[in-house]
Amino acid sequence: MNFNIGSQQGNISNVGGDQTIHGGQHGNFTSASDPQVLLSRLRAELDRMGLPPDIARQVNSEVGFLGAELASPTPDRPSMAQRLVQITRLLVSAGAVVTAGGTLAGVLSSFASWLGPVGDTVLRAIAR
Repeated sequence: MNFNIGSQQGNISNVGGDQTIHGGQHGNFTSASDPQVLLSRLRAELDRMGLPPDIARQVNSEVGFLGAELASPTPDRPSMAQRLVQITRLLVSAGAVVTAGGTLAGVLSSFASWLGPVGDTVLRAIAR
């Protein structure tokens, strides 16, 4: 069986064969399109990590830059992408595991999506 599936959104089940659903199919989705919400999630995840003070200071400086950019009428997305890559590198240098299934990686990936094509650098940093 071969599936060639493009981009999908919503509550989707890809099934090879028959599928019977009793009682309806439900899904919960969160929108990560608001960069201010993403910034809040990023801050919460970073606070939860208990980083060493030196790394935490550097990471918080980068996060502060992100907040300042988001407050401007036209955020500099390439600069924001660079800051997110730097945050990822700092976390990895501190021994933090930034994996594709983790909450932190999810927030970084959502930010990368919001940034558009320049966000690819963030995704590559996460994948390392």
